[in-house]
Formats: sequence, structure tokens, C-alpha cells
Amino acid sequence: MSLHIHRLVIVGTGLIGGSLALALKQAGMVDEVVGLGRRRETLDQAKALGLIDVIAGSPAETGDADVVMLATPMAQMQSVLQQIAPHLGEHTIVTDAGSTKRDVIAAARELLGAKFSRFVPGHPIAGAESSGPQAARADLFIGRNVVLCPVAETDTAAAETVTALWQGTGAQVVRMDAARHDRIFAAVSHLPHLAAFALVDDLAARPEAEDFFRYAASGFRDFTRIAASHPEMWRDIALANREALLAELSAYMNKLGEIASALDKGDAAALEQVFSRASQARRNWGTK
Repeated sequence: MSLHIHRLVIVGTGLIGGSLALALKQAGMVDEVVGLGRRRETLDQAKALGLIDVIAGSPAETGDADVVMLATPMAQMQSVLQQIAPHLGEHTIVTDAGSTKRDVIAAARELLGAKFSRFVPGHPIAGAESSGPQAARADLFIGRNVVLCPVAETDTAAAETVTALWQGTGAQVVRMDAARHDRIFAAVSHLPHLAAFALVDDLAARPEAEDFFRYAASGFRDFTRIAASHPEMWRDIALANREALLAELSAYMNKLGEIASALDKGDAAALEQVFSRASQARRNWGTK
């Protein structure tokens, strides 16, 4: 599907929203990008960096947009949907870049009313520990997966438009049920962030914290890199997906308990079995 967007409104001009704007501009797929957000200084920075062309004065300026992209923290999604709902044009498509999907779909269904059919839930798998307009880059989505979670009411043409939009950035688009999405990403994204935050916070709170960090090497650096991620964003994600995340956290703690028991008993064979299975699984994944 060949796609050209006359007017794209991005709500939230940080890493994801800004990178999307740059990628579509570079691909020649958009005429005008309008930025909307909470903080004027962030919007000014996005404009100075060439991520957006115009700063919206109010949510009313979403009315004549072809596409509205919600790239805000999860906790803001509901309020943003409520603000833009009365102003959306008849043919305006709304999509999002949130890390959880069931909660966003529920909010959009409630707040958009008859316009809900033009809402296409999405999630680009392309985050980074850096944030803000200055972190945006045009190649962020190349070769990355973008998951779309359309529901029964989703307009087919709207879903195809959002698919083409992401393909234009170089991304690979897949479709998935929202519940399955939230379950999978609780395990492979949200839980690892919790583990990294917990380890760094634990060590940082100890009296000898300076020594721990002084002697930490590449293994610690690799494992904890994501602990430098945006705290507000990950707080919101954790709470938005808490049911699935609690289930995965429980399973992980059970596995840690299994390892602790083997250590306590000096059971070398049990430890090696766990390590061997994990090592082989990680090597297999790394070759795909």
C-alpha cells in the first residue's frame, strides 16, 4: 500500500514520537508534522531539531489530521484520548505506541465512542534507555518489530494505513491479540526492567555502594543498562500491565528460589542443568 500523509499530529515528541517523525520525513511520506504535548520546552526543542514543523496550541488542532499518533507515557493515554475525542475529524485515524495494549484499548473504546473504529492499537519494539527529543533518530525502527493489535471493531482501511505508516520507517509489522501481547511483553520486556531496577537500587542503597559500582564490569553493565531508562515511563508501564507482570514476577521468583535451593544444598548438577538450559536457549535465540 502506497501511503502519503498530509498532516500527522504526534502527541509526545520524545524518542518514539520524534523518531517516527524523522523516519517519515526522510521517507518523504509526510507533508506536515504537528507536535502536541504537556511541556512547551520539549515541543520547542522538537521543533528546533526538525522533528516537527508546527506546535499545536490545543487538542482542537487534531481535527484536520490524517493520523494522530499517541506517543505519551502510559498514564497519560486516557486523558489525551479524552482531550482529543471531541475534535477528531471523520476520517482521522488514531494510533498509539504504548507498551501495553488491553488498558489503552479499553480507554479508547470508552472515550472515542463511534470513532473507536478508527483507532489502531500499536507498539513499536524499539525503545532505548535514552529519552526526549534529542534521543530521536530516523533509523530507530529499521528492522524492528511493530505489533498492531486491531480488534473486531477496527476499520480495515485504518489498520492498513497504520501498517503502511510503520513499514515506511523500515519496521516489520505483525498483528497480535492484545492479551497475548501484554502477556509476552510482561515476560520479555517489563520483567527484565524490574529486575535491573531492583538490582541497581539494592546495591546503591548499601553503605559500600561506591565499591560495588567501582569494581562492576561488563556483565553488570550489560545486565543493568536498562536501569537507566525513564523512571516515570516504566512506573506507568509496570502499573498498566501489573496483572501479567505479577504473574511473570512470581514465575521468576520461583526460578530464583530453585537456584537458591540448589546453592543451599551444594547441588552442582541442579545448577548446571538450569545454566545449561538457559545458555542453550539464549544461544538459539541469538542466532535467529
